[in-house]
Amino acid sequence: MLSRRSMILGAGAAALAGTAFYAYNRGPAYESVAESVRQPPEPGQMSGLHHLVHYATLAANSHNTQPWLFSGSERQVTIRPDLSRSTPVADSDNHHLFASLGCACENMILAAAASGNSSQAQFADSGDGRIDINFAGGGDRRDPLFDAIPARQCTRSVYDGRKVGPEDLKKLETAANSPSCRMVPLPDGPKIENALELILVANGEQVANPAFAAELLQWLRFSSASAIDRRDGLFSGCSGNPTMPDWLGRLMFGFAFKPQAENDRYAEQIRSSSGLAVFVAEQDDKAHWVEAGRSYQRFALQATALGIRHAFVNQPLEVTKYRPEFANLIGVGPKRPNLIVRYGYAPPMPPSLRRPISDVIV
Repeated sequence: MLSRRSMILGAGAAALAGTAFYAYNRGPAYESVAESVRQPPEPGQMSGLHHLVHYATLAANSHNTQPWLFSGSERQVTIRPDLSRSTPVADSDNHHLFASLGCACENMILAAAASGNSSQAQFADSGDGRIDINFAGGGDRRDPLFDAIPARQCTRSVYDGRKVGPEDLKKLETAANSPSCRMVPLPDGPKIENALELILVANGEQVANPAFAAELLQWLRFSSASAIDRRDGLFSGCSGNPTMPDWLGRLMFGFAFKPQAENDRYAEQIRSSSGLAVFVAEQDDKAHWVEAGRSYQRFALQATALGIRHAFVNQPLEVTKYRPEFANLIGVGPKRPNLIVRYGYAPPMPPSLRRPISDVIV
């Protein structure tokens, strides 16, 4: 979700190699698995808990690490962080990890409402950073955003430059805003260029950092076979990049993952977008990082329902020295900007995979 990167294989040799291995790496198998991941559970095939967890795991999450564990029953569910799936270089304080839990929490609440249950979620900051969700029958009505859960994706491509109209932008703000977190829109104009400058400076520093590159490489899946086997991480095909055997992908990554190439790509993508949306929570603590994730998830589902694509550009928040400057740019003073998203219009990309439900229920 939150800091996902795609590898640019700009060299002609890499593109040629990717084309040669296309049939081997990306055929019907991947699309079939991706479709099955998003199919609603058949009635009677899953318990109430499994049904809720199915929708929770379709939420956005950083690097598609899926850093969550679930326990409980159909009446009470606890979501805990799986710190073995953290990304300490890109996400040094686990902010994105807890925002990912918030995304899963929001999906679960929407799934419960679709079954006629009301929900109450509480972050229990007792050391383990868990979220407790209690459900009661005869409650909330089905929220239309629930229907967008299977189709939601982060679309990491160049958009077509069309502008999101004020009416739809207002719908995105309404979906995102809550007492704990609000969306700050940055439409096209000078502020976008100033934000882009910070994004590129921070991105260049990240890409030049060997520890960042090594961490990212751990989560890249270059072939459909690897993506299907692991069911997590960042599959090249989801970003429109050539697919190839993992050994070749790892080799080419070292040659192609360079600051200038990555910055050129991000500049093109952001300038093709309609605008930026920044999510700002009222306080800077784990409970509010979770709330920022919930706010973003509702934004993402509303965008999906409206046919609007989006993707994260969180670099000036991850390179911490640029956070205050970015906060000043968007006019939020000492508050911490939690997430940055570009949005606009583009065709969908192949969806990412998820691990089996049995792997995340403990």
